[in-house]
This record gives sequence, C-alpha cells and structure tokens, in this order.
Amino acid sequence: MRAAAPILVLLALWQAVVSLSGAPAFILPPPLMVLEAAKDNAGLLAASAAVTGAEVVTGLILGALLGCSVAVFMVLAPSLGRFLRPILLLSQAVPVFALAPVLTLWLGYGIVPKIVVTVMIVFFPLASVFHDGLMATPEGLLDLSRLARAGRWQEFRRIRLPSALPSLGAGLTVAAVYAPIGAVTGEWVGASQGLGYVMLMANARSHADLTFAALIVLVALTLVLYAATRWIERWLRS
Repeated sequence: MRAAAPILVLLALWQAVVSLSGAPAFILPPPLMVLEAAKDNAGLLAASAAVTGAEVVTGLILGALLGCSVAVFMVLAPSLGRFLRPILLLSQAVPVFALAPVLTLWLGYGIVPKIVVTVMIVFFPLASVFHDGLMATPEGLLDLSRLARAGRWQEFRRIRLPSALPSLGAGLTVAAVYAPIGAVTGEWVGASQGLGYVMLMANARSHADLTFAALIVLVALTLVLYAATRWIERWLRS
C-alpha cells in the first residue's frame, strides 16, 4: 500500500503533463495508452523481460564473484593488492559504454556481450566496496587475533570477513541498480531480443507507447532485483 501512493502520484503527474503540454502521443503517450500497449504486447514484453533478466542476473552474479575474489586476493596478498589497485582504477577510465560496440563486434549479437558489459559495470564498485570493508576491520580485533597468533587466513575468515559482510550487502544493492544498465546498453548496440531491443525498434517506428511500456517493465525488473539484494543485505547484517 505504501508503494501504491507514489505510483499513483507519478501517474497523475504524467497525465497532467500530457494534458497541459498537448504533446502528441508519438512523443509523450498518456498512461492509459501505454497500459494498452503493454496489454497488446504482453507476450513480447514477457519474453523480452526474461532475456534481459537472465542477462542482468547472470552478469550480476559473475560480477559479484569476480569482484569479491579480487577484493579477497588484494587483502590476503597485500603486494598483489598494491599492484592491482592502480590497474583497477585505470580500467574505470575507459567508459564501459564505449566498449559495448567493440564487445558486440568480438562476441556477436547473442547474450554473451550483454553479460560481459554487465559484469564490467558491477565489478569495480563491488570490488572496491568489499575491499574497503575488509580493510576497515576494527584494529582492536586485529590486535587480539595477533595476540592469539592467528594466521592470515584465520584472521580473514573469523574477523575481517564477518566485519565486511554489511559492506558487501550494500555493494550488492548498488550493483543491482546498475546491472540493468549494462544489459540494456548491450542490447541497444546490437541484439535481436530483450527489452533494450524492443525499445530501440519501437522508437524507430515512432511507437512511443511500446517504448514506455518496455521501460516500465525494465523499471519493475530493477525494483524486484533491488528488493532481492536488500533482503540479502539485511540477512548479511543480521
């Protein structure tokens, strides 16, 4: 019920802008027209959402595993961390969106380049946040572990990792919001299916109602993913 009120307000504002501006439907369709387009193309939108959802979830999982692994290696092997940190920072100087056409050229128009773009978008934030969380372990706890002559792995497993789990949960929540951007960007560059492809084709045919319908489905998909990662974050904090 709490989520329904903001949605109704947004729909009312949307309708008010359409009515007051007098914008033609091919530029800004009214909400009811978008709803009708979603109903008429429900099968297409559902199939496209399944494709984009698979790209997003796969990219998010792989990006999280890669980012967490790099963060762990940087903590367990400080010399490796000092070597990798500048490389990770330099990798972010190249816009991922600029690499999407190159990845499509190399990997084709299938699902793989979309997953790779998604992994590249979520990898660095997760690696950075998790690494900072691992390094922010209270110094008192680390002193106790050294007094107990705990090894580096024991210190990591029993002290650093539990202390960094809230940071990991927060990083996953942020990554869940960014992940759909990577998948849709890849679909805009080159695809034959997915919500990004539907938006691109509908826009080319001046079917703004279908474009908005696909966009709303994408927002709903992002909110579901965000809610799932928020649950994971709360579980990690408990």
